Amino acid sequence: FILTATFSSGVMLYGISFLYAATGTLYFDDVMANISATPLCILGMVFFFSGLGFKISLVPFHFWTADTYQGAPTTVTGYLSVTSKGAAAFALCAILMKVFAPIVEYWQIMLMVVIVLSITIGNLFAIHQKDLKRFMAFSSISQAGYIMLAVVGNSAMSVTALSYYVLIYVVANLAVFSIIAAVEENNGGVVNMNAYNGFYKTNPRLAFLLTLALFSLGGIPPFAGMFSKFFVFMAAANGAQVTTAIGATIYAVVFIALVNTVISLYYYLLIVKAMFISDSENPLPTFKSSCSTKMALAICTLGVVAFGVCSIVYNWIHAASVM
Repeated sequence: FILTATFSSGVMLYGISFLYAATGTLYFDDVMANISATPLCILGMVFFFSGLGFKISLVPFHFWTADTYQGAPTTVTGYLSVTSKGAAAFALCAILMKVFAPIVEYWQIMLMVVIVLSITIGNLFAIHQKDLKRFMAFSSISQAGYIMLAVVGNSAMSVTALSYYVLIYVVANLAVFSIIAAVEENNGGVVNMNAYNGFYKTNPRLAFLLTLALFSLGGIPPFAGMFSKFFVFMAAANGAQVTTAIGATIYAVVFIALVNTVISLYYYLLIVKAMFISDSENPLPTFKSSCSTKMALAICTLGVVAFGVCSIVYNWIHAASVM
């Protein structure tokens, strides 16, 4: 992970150097005023995009994710899965839509290819995982594709949709990792999916909360994840209406993302099936979670449920994004 982070930072520095050589400045407004579709500017954009793509775990910059998630302590993995991804997504969104606005037709095409690859490859690899931390790693790769799908729309609605999606993703993902960490701590480091067979019989509350979080990540109504995906699709479709030159391509990307949502539902339901339907001769024993875990799960579950039905949250984010 350290080598990957160093490499991604180095790639971004190369991108910044190319942009400085082409425009003579690093101030956002000045770069936007002087940037054009020259080879040096496009190369700088590609390098900068690649560096942040590493941090977001977009394909093809995702190879570090599964091994890092599996090898790191679960609490650290949960932290990495939301903070670095969310911060890098906001940074990339702001820079693409502001600094590289004059060459939007170039980064939109590049972004759409990366989105399709990230969502599809993340979903297909997640299906075959038995280690829950590696499972969540490939899930996060797919989720990164959905996060960046909002940026394709290139409008104020895109910023709102991305912010709302990241907010929902944070509470749902932290809920999942909190339960994985609690199970791992109280059962000798168990992280295998098969160990969750019959989990509902011995720990019904944790099984129920894990189901809510997984349903939100999968976009099952009425939980907040369904609304976040809807707003992302709507933002991208709105961009297709405005950008008529590649509007059909954007619609195709939205359709592929929608089909992949069905695939993601399948592999999230594999965990639900293990907990509620599959039997085990040696199910995980009943245990009590720590007070900090209970508090974290209460906050995350409240967010998963409330953020989807309280429209004021989305309206507040939209008002802030257009200021």
